[in-house]
Amino acid sequence: MIDWRHWHNEPYLIGGLVFLGWLWAVLAGPLRGRLAPGERFPRAHAWKFYASLAIFYLAVGSPLDQIGERFLFSAHMFQHQLLIYPAAILFLLGLPSWMADTVFGRPALRRPLRTLTHPLSCAVIFTLVISLWHAPLLYDWALQDKLVHVGEHVMFFGAGLFYWWPILSPSRALPPLGYGGQMLYFFSGLVLMTPIFAYITFSEQVLYATYEYAPRLFANFSATEDQLLAGVGMKLVGMGVAGLAFAVSFYRWFQAGERRDARPESKPA
Repeated sequence: MIDWRHWHNEPYLIGGLVFLGWLWAVLAGPLRGRLAPGERFPRAHAWKFYASLAIFYLAVGSPLDQIGERFLFSAHMFQHQLLIYPAAILFLLGLPSWMADTVFGRPALRRPLRTLTHPLSCAVIFTLVISLWHAPLLYDWALQDKLVHVGEHVMFFGAGLFYWWPILSPSRALPPLGYGGQMLYFFSGLVLMTPIFAYITFSEQVLYATYEYAPRLFANFSATEDQLLAGVGMKLVGMGVAGLAFAVSFYRWFQAGERRDARPESKPA
């Protein structure tokens, strides 16, 4: 059964998160004067960045990981949603532009990074990572091999960073899309993810042997129902987040138009 007291404390997990937190603090603290003279300490960014690390740990280090790995596909899907949405979003929002441009602003890297972070590249990378890892062979492999499972979660988080980059890019060298492009991007992303959603939700058989033979945590909640819940949850969360982001982009687009219309016309000389 579930051990609610068990929280992961593996060196690679704790050490990795501590390293990222330390690196951000060094860049924002002792090195800030060299990288961005005159900039104040980015307190708001700090809250977002460290919240991202906390959510990442809750997703993969809390008892939720045990539930998703051994019992419920829907719990595992929820883990992935935490990595793709709040953790990835807050990570990007937690990077001040001057900090991001210490890497992305380098002339030698600008061209390859511009190609890699192009909206089409980001959409394809995100769709391929999510879709391929849900193939039964790979998914069950990750559930049976701890190291592969770690790699899966890191790749889901990375895919989330790619997905959100065209919208939330903190880099002035690689700016985000305009509002119209953002709305088209979100719509295209939903279309690209429809096949994997349909594959999971409408399958007539249990796709993953681990969950088919797993002990049932809840009476009368079968593996088939668990899979259906996972697929529907995947789609609803994706649609909800994309719909909200679409609405925000539309509102900002509308507001920008209103501000343009409100500007007084320049008087002739």
